[in-house]
Amino acid sequence: MSGSRGFVASADARASEAGLAVLASGGNAVDAAIAANAVLAVTAPHLCGLGGDLMALVYAHGSVDCLISAGRAGSFSDPAAMRAQGLTTMPLVGDPRSVTIPGCVDGLLALQRRYGTRAMDDLFAPAIALAERGFMAGAPLAASVARLGEPARRQLSELSRQVVDESSVVRRPGVARTLRTVSACGREGFYRGEFGSGLLTMRGSTITPTDLATDCARWTTPLRARAWGVELWVAPPPSQGYLLPASAVLAQSCDLPDPSDVAWADLLIACATTVGFDRPEVLYDGADGEHLLARAAARGEWLGRPRQQSPGQAGDTTYLCVTDADGMAVSLIQSNAAGFGSQLAEPSTQINLHNRGLGFNLIAGHPAELTPGKRPPHTLVPAMATDDQGLRAVFGTMGGDAQPQILLQLAARLFHHGQWPADAVDAGRWALRAPTGFDTWTSGETEVAVEAQAPPSWLPGLADRGHRVVRLPAFDSAVGHAHVIARRPDGSWAAAADPRTVIGSAAGPVVKTK
Repeated sequence: MSGSRGFVASADARASEAGLAVLASGGNAVDAAIAANAVLAVTAPHLCGLGGDLMALVYAHGSVDCLISAGRAGSFSDPAAMRAQGLTTMPLVGDPRSVTIPGCVDGLLALQRRYGTRAMDDLFAPAIALAERGFMAGAPLAASVARLGEPARRQLSELSRQVVDESSVVRRPGVARTLRTVSACGREGFYRGEFGSGLLTMRGSTITPTDLATDCARWTTPLRARAWGVELWVAPPPSQGYLLPASAVLAQSCDLPDPSDVAWADLLIACATTVGFDRPEVLYDGADGEHLLARAAARGEWLGRPRQQSPGQAGDTTYLCVTDADGMAVSLIQSNAAGFGSQLAEPSTQINLHNRGLGFNLIAGHPAELTPGKRPPHTLVPAMATDDQGLRAVFGTMGGDAQPQILLQLAARLFHHGQWPADAVDAGRWALRAPTGFDTWTSGETEVAVEAQAPPSWLPGLADRGHRVVRLPAFDSAVGHAHVIARRPDGSWAAAADPRTVIGSAAGPVVKTK
């Protein structure tokens, strides 16, 4: 869709409409993003929620600001004890030791304090109404609940009991109570209220009251690099964001053919693997993002060397973006990490908990070793682009390790080839795929997944070039849920929500078909 500058794009039409209503009533882009994310915390527990982390870029007054609200490992975290039990990697599900302090609520409050114009009770009202009155599950949530094993169904009893099929009506009273408490009492109502108290009582939890007293949200300087005529902006470590601008700089140095040519996919795969192969060794809390970006972007001579086999079933996360009529924009990504996260829930509110601790390493002395008070390496990558006229685009995706790869393809289509946002989002994609979506560079079992609607030359052509290729169905979530709001060459704005979400939408006050 295209029209005026005010748009909201998200993975759930209910969230997009809540954000749009805020814009229509005079709220700004940050207000709208908070309202939309609150709705997603209710309706999309298989993607995100109050028990997860949040990162965002905000474009305001001609500059880009970055918020990282990622939780730290609890004070009782003990990597030596885990190694003594024979563990070599962090547990994926069912283990509280992979549950870091959830940063989402601190992040929403930080956004509202710095940029918001509306009170939290107004912004949370649509989400509270859905949680209390009930909402239709929809196909994505129903399918995700159906895949849960029996231990997870017992933990996530509120959801598993109610979600029988996509027409099931779901109520989440614990989430509604929590949103009301946060709007009235701020972070104390969450981290020291019903949710926080329940988190501390969970058997095996590593989190202490002192841990919960520390605000997770930090405003910081984003990373940026120039490619294809735009400045690409991303979050710094512990985010893996540096991989996007680094791979775009490499790709700009190549003679990229038309995307219908298999060489287009092969070159971008080469750029992604060239910048990302050492990510597990160099990305950690406190890493120098500028150094990582410059180092990775300088590997152009590596592109001509023989490559090893390309090193995800994607992680589950949700991304949304908002622009308003006054020029403010938000690129916001919020996540449980893998699916329902840890597949554990705080027992009183039934808010499911993320498993972001899976980003830690258990090798003694590793820079990303599980350490009390440290943040894990993060897959979340909110992105923006600017040029000499100001904001050019806000974009992002879910997808675990594959997020920078998906965003690289979008950036090439949008800024190098000049594609319309809907065409760039709908186009067939590739993604490096490993068993969990978070072990792309370490599993040794990674393949190149290619969607069925990709150009016909891609599958056989990539196989001929030595890649281990697997064919995905058309519009498969394994290659992300990407949304874009972008300025066209004529100065108009256009938005696109990813059809892979099934129920997502791009909502705007002025609409005309492409």
